[in-house]
Amino acid sequence: MPLRHLWTHPTALWVAYTMAALIASVQSLWLRSAKSGYTPYENYVIFRNAFAHLAQGLNPYAPYPAEQWDLYKYSPAFAVVMGPFSLLPDAVGLTLWNLLNALPLLWAILHLPVLDGQRRCWVGWFVLLELLISLQNSQSNGLMAAFVLLTWISIEHGSAWQAAGWAAAGGFLKIFGFLAAVPALVYPYRSALIGWGSAWTVVLLALPLAVVSPEQLVRVYEWWIALLRADHEASVGLSLMGWLQAWFGWQPPKLAVVLVGLALLLFSAWAVWRRRGADGLPPAQDRAYLWASALLWMVLFNHKAESPTFIIALCGVAVWYWSTLRPTRWMQALLWVAFVMASLSPSDLFPPVVRTTVVQPYVLKAVPCIFIWLLLTAQLCLPFRRQSANK
Repeated sequence: MPLRHLWTHPTALWVAYTMAALIASVQSLWLRSAKSGYTPYENYVIFRNAFAHLAQGLNPYAPYPAEQWDLYKYSPAFAVVMGPFSLLPDAVGLTLWNLLNALPLLWAILHLPVLDGQRRCWVGWFVLLELLISLQNSQSNGLMAAFVLLTWISIEHGSAWQAAGWAAAGGFLKIFGFLAAVPALVYPYRSALIGWGSAWTVVLLALPLAVVSPEQLVRVYEWWIALLRADHEASVGLSLMGWLQAWFGWQPPKLAVVLVGLALLLFSAWAVWRRRGADGLPPAQDRAYLWASALLWMVLFNHKAESPTFIIALCGVAVWYWSTLRPTRWMQALLWVAFVMASLSPSDLFPPVVRTTVVQPYVLKAVPCIFIWLLLTAQLCLPFRRQSANK
């Protein structure tokens, strides 16, 4: 196979994603943490410990400084899912965890609707470096992005129960994951989607009953809600709120910003739904744009967004660009500015003084994604139809 064709062959991507997960795991296991007494892969340690705390009847959302450096903030159901990892040595468990965040995402990318095979491969290469950043932090964002893309793939194939299951899984991983249901509602399977979504939600709410009593489960949810309320006021992150504060010194109420953003996303979905054809489906490119908008939304309106979270947003950027039949030059410019700011600005390619005095204080990692999301919203709401990249 000629070398120039290797970049558009899925096998090369499978090798690259597997190697990224393995390299990130080895790097984390060999490095020393800057925090004395803790590991470089503390996020994985926190996830793994949550199951033991839950099963022992302890508050999984309490601080455990002797075991981990930060709080567990995910759902009780996710703590149960991490149970098998708690039985494994860290070298094995961390490697499997990173593979779980890399390979399902690649599978989803290689099965994206609307795009042809070559464009799917380019999406895979475009987000790989951003995925590596997430893997190096042993984060769950690759898996979160996969859940959203799997929701899209499933609903495109008319499988409401699978789409609802993936959306619910994403919501129990990160609360904003439930937003995957918004673009899914423009398809002609809304009743089934809502029904299956309710059923999956009940199942995942009750999943911790496998290890705790009903009374204990109620307390666990009370602890989780209390943590989320306190956490909401703690920071603004690399988000739209962080950009408004850094650039303009404006600190609007977080809830107000989220509600405005949600209203715009819902209006975009309504505008797309209004353009449905005789088959009950909106144009293919409109659907792809709506999914891209949702992926960007989940990061830009998340007050806890941090650098490893942007694998989700970069998937949205890639879907937006490569689902366009003939991208304009300004779209191409925005694509590569987003890549440079998101994937390269945290690296040594940017001098430390630039990162600490410009990139980080001015949340430059988020800025191109913010502009792309605003443009996407305008494109979705304009009352004309566009051609898809692959009808």
